[in-house]
Amino acid sequence: MTKETARETDWVPVALSASIVSGTSAGAVINGAEIVVWRDSKGAAHVWEDRCPHRGMRMSFGFVRGDHIACLYHGWAYDTAGQCQHIPAHPDLEVPKTIKIPTYAVEENSGLIWTALAADADVAGVPDLGVVVPVRSLYADCSLEHALAVLGKAEIPEAGSAPTPASLEKLTANCWALTSGATRLFVAAQTVGAMKTALHILIDDANGKAAALRAPVARWAEALRGTLEASAPGALMAEVA
Repeated sequence: MTKETARETDWVPVALSASIVSGTSAGAVINGAEIVVWRDSKGAAHVWEDRCPHRGMRMSFGFVRGDHIACLYHGWAYDTAGQCQHIPAHPDLEVPKTIKIPTYAVEENSGLIWTALAADADVAGVPDLGVVVPVRSLYADCSLEHALAVLGKAEIPEAGSAPTPASLEKLTANCWALTSGATRLFVAAQTVGAMKTALHILIDDANGKAAALRAPVARWAEALRGTLEASAPGALMAEVA
């Protein structure tokens, strides 16, 4: 756990909203804790522990039907509160209330799904980034501290010109802004592990012109991953060895 994301009351981005469509689920990891992010048929996002209480199967391997998600292994189905409501092998059974999956706080704002592992997390910690254009979620084999050090020296694309040096500004515990001229990127960081970081990248669309930057920023992000991994302390030590 890094010092940047050490508090369970901090809100952590776990996915771009556009990547979790209704009726789907995906696995994610926060500081080694495995979670499932899923969206019901009404469009509401949910974040839970990624484990069925029955046999420990990952719920992210399961399937969403309406406002329930079912385990792939034996089909145990859970409602949006994490409570098991149906066991196919025992269709007439009144399912005990003790069969429940731990759920986490979830908020969706400005194209991002956020969660906090603590029940008392203050929703004010979720940043309102305004109108944005999502670019991609970038996963890199490096620490968050290293990623921030590289971003602090980054050059970002600008419409009609070569990349220019950007300033890095911290907005919340896990969100930063990279600004250069009229271009402003938002980088929401998710610490996966000590040497694994996810960066969810969006473009500020306050001027309505961000769509034209989506492709160059996506290419910039892919190059950024190469830079992050090649310059990470572990990678440098491996080269020396």
